[in-house]
Amino acid sequence: MALITLTTDFGRKDHFVAAVKGAIYNLLPETTIVDISHEITPFSITETAYILKNAYKSFPQGTIHIVGVDSEFNPENKHIALLLDGQYFICSNNGILSIIASEINPTKIVEINIHDRVEASFSVLDVFVNVACHIARGGTLEVIGKPLLEITKTVEMQPQIVSETKIIGSVIYIDNYGNVITNITKELFNQVGKGRSFTISASRYTFKKVLNKYSDIVNFELPIHERNSAGSKLAIFNSSQHLEIAIYKSNLQTVGGASSLLGLDYRSAITVEFEKTTTT
Repeated sequence: MALITLTTDFGRKDHFVAAVKGAIYNLLPETTIVDISHEITPFSITETAYILKNAYKSFPQGTIHIVGVDSEFNPENKHIALLLDGQYFICSNNGILSIIASEINPTKIVEINIHDRVEASFSVLDVFVNVACHIARGGTLEVIGKPLLEITKTVEMQPQIVSETKIIGSVIYIDNYGNVITNITKELFNQVGKGRSFTISASRYTFKKVLNKYSDIVNFELPIHERNSAGSKLAIFNSSQHLEIAIYKSNLQTVGGASSLLGLDYRSAITVEFEKTTTT
């Protein structure tokens, strides 16, 4: 049975998601459709890549991912399908998949060329659905596209190593709790830091340590009424191994989160400065 996922910036108010699902079921009644997210910030390539990168690895081999973000077809925004890490991705060639493919090289890439055979006023519905169902039936990529050697790359998720003591990163995603995720990975942090002391600067706030889990901010030896840990700011390497600035037990609907309370937004600068190595 085919497994198809949907990641879009369509939201839930309009008919778009339902129309895409209906078209898939019309062609493949027995398929299973999984929503990864439909709340992507409109046209946000970086946000899409972060969510998709951290979701797709949980799916089985052969899963087909339809990515409907910045998907309108034009001469500068062609459509591609590729096989990567045993799974298929269908999206625009706008840099989204280059972030995933930066770690794992695609097995096969094609530029989709069926636009003259289908009505293509709504690319995700008209083109992506047809391609996904073709693959789900066992069809090959060569039938729906011509081979492509490389895909459009984006460097937006790449932090700058300014010197042996300094990394300048930025906010790439704000999650449902208002936690702020940066493009600085634990691997890069350790590679540059080499175990040295550091200061993380985020807006006017600084952090001298990175926690292993959120609850490490709590002193469980104190009585509950003396802890006062809820609302504390912290830095952590999250489950995707990215440096994250968070507020413990934050709630955007009530007290706010790191994004609102610390004045951090998409693309806000986050700096890590390591202690200089002294020589004798």
